[in-house]
Amino acid sequence: MAAGSLADDIRNKLGDLSPAERKVARVLLAGYPASGFETIAIIADKAAVSAPTVLRFANRLGYRGFPDFQAALRAELDERNASPLSLYESTDYGQQADAETAPGEDSLLARGSALFTAAVGHTLAEIPPHDLDQTIRILSDRKRRITLAGGRFTHLLAQYLAMHLMQIRDDVRVLPEGAVQRTAHLAHLAKRDAVILFDFRRYEADKAAIAQMTREAGGKVIVFTDAWLSPATAQADVVLPSQVATLSPYDSLVPTLAVVETVIAGVLQALGTDAHQHLRRSEETARRIGLV
Repeated sequence: MAAGSLADDIRNKLGDLSPAERKVARVLLAGYPASGFETIAIIADKAAVSAPTVLRFANRLGYRGFPDFQAALRAELDERNASPLSLYESTDYGQQADAETAPGEDSLLARGSALFTAAVGHTLAEIPPHDLDQTIRILSDRKRRITLAGGRFTHLLAQYLAMHLMQIRDDVRVLPEGAVQRTAHLAHLAKRDAVILFDFRRYEADKAAIAQMTREAGGKVIVFTDAWLSPATAQADVVLPSQVATLSPYDSLVPTLAVVETVIAGVLQALGTDAHQHLRRSEETARRIGLV
């Protein structure tokens, strides 16, 4: 189960640090993650503290020294940038695939049940209620125009959430794939826009750019991401991270789907009778054109 990023650890421990150590923390967070690979002397100079203060900061986070902290940061970046191929080659997946006998079905089902149950449970337990409430408030605000965008695999979740929202409220769309259409839509972002992004490791640069443009226009940004956090989260009003552990080299979207389903239930409840009426009109329209 993936833990949070070192940046999260630093933020969570700010209150336990001395004033001088907090200066080190702010320097590291301001340029994270690249700042973590600078020398102790450079970090101390930027923070206007002594070199021993930087060492004490690393100790306070639980590391034996600054090289230990940097090793943890390198490991985190390796995880953030992992691909299905690198995960396949760095584990025993290849050995399992080449084995004459695959693991027994009962064993596979039992492992899947334990892993996915824990991943969904941890994901839902770690989302602050305030963040879920804020997501629901934004998506149930009928004055807002909702736009959703996903990545290589997560576009499926963006479309899934969009289709549910379309049935219970107006002004919902998936960001167009075509370059001209996408550019035209993003060029007209405004204060009433809310953009929901799905961005998981091997993060896509356009998601951070879209988040920044939305914030510059005065709109709201909601980011569904993994435990290592998409760069787009720096511009987000709400971040909803999920665990991605799975039995294969592919990150699991099961926990994220559970979060999406929870959000849908919350929006449906928040819209109340308006959602009911909108859903009734959607059903009637689909019936009249022979879709149901």
